[in-house]
Amino acid sequence: MAATMKKTVAVEDVNVTFEDQQKINKFARNTSRMGELKDEIEAKKKSLQNLEDAGDDLMMCEDDSQFIPYQIGEVFISHSQEETQEMLEAAKEALQQEIKALEDRVASIQEVLGDLKVQLYAKFGNNINLEADES
Repeated sequence: MAATMKKTVAVEDVNVTFEDQQKINKFARNTSRMGELKDEIEAKKKSLQNLEDAGDDLMMCEDDSQFIPYQIGEVFISHSQEETQEMLEAAKEALQQEIKALEDRVASIQEVLGDLKVQLYAKFGNNINLEADES
C-alpha cells in the first residue's frame, strides 16, 4: 500500500474591507461591460462587412439606370446606383466611427481593470483570481 501525501497550502487570512469589496465589484462590473462592448464591436464589424460586400456587388452592376432597393428600417426605397453608393458610404463611415468609439471605451476600461488588478493582487496575492476564464 502506497501512502499518498496531500499538500496543504496555507492560505493567509486577509481581511476584506468595504473598500476592497467595492474594488472587486467595480472590477466585475467593468469586466462584464467590456465583454458586452466587445460583442457589440463584433456585431458592428459584421454589419460593416455586409455593407462593404453590398458596395462591391453594387459596383459590379452593369446597368447604371437600374434602381437599387435600399433598406431603411423595415422599408425598401429604390434609388439610383449613385445615390445608393453614397448611402452605403455614409453608413460605412457612421459604423466605423461607432466601432472606433466602442474600441476607445474598451481601452479605457482595460486601463481601469489594469489599475484594479495591481491594487487587488498587491493586497490579496494568490488568494484572488482576476483572470478571465477562456472557455
